[in-house]
Amino acid sequence: QVRLVESGGGLVQAGASLRLSCAATLSGRPFHSYLMGWFRQAPGKEREFVAAISWGGSRTYYADSVQGRFTISRDNAKNTMYLQMNSLKPEDTAVYYCTAGSRVWPPVVRPGGYAFWGQGTQVTVSS
Repeated sequence: QVRLVESGGGLVQAGASLRLSCAATLSGRPFHSYLMGWFRQAPGKEREFVAAISWGGSRTYYADSVQGRFTISRDNAKNTMYLQMNSLKPEDTAVYYCTAGSRVWPPVVRPGGYAFWGQGTQVTVSS
């Protein structure tokens, strides 16, 4: 089992930066055995893929909408994943969810491909 807890969300102005963290508590398999990812969900919209990172952290994959602005990373020694978000735009406003469990690369970009989810952290970007 995997328990995921996100932190770092908040209210910022357009152009600002935020760094989200996702801390994992695990039983059984180690953190580095899980492909990790971020999704987001804006009000009235479906949950959408943001980014994913491979088991060791050497490979990353981004949605076109965040490519070049967001950076996903992980620290397997700390059982933690990060999402550095720069040049934030109002359209980035959403609840951001940490997820784990996909077993394939390139990563699955639909929510159903992941087994474990955090509770989400709100990111609001004002214009």
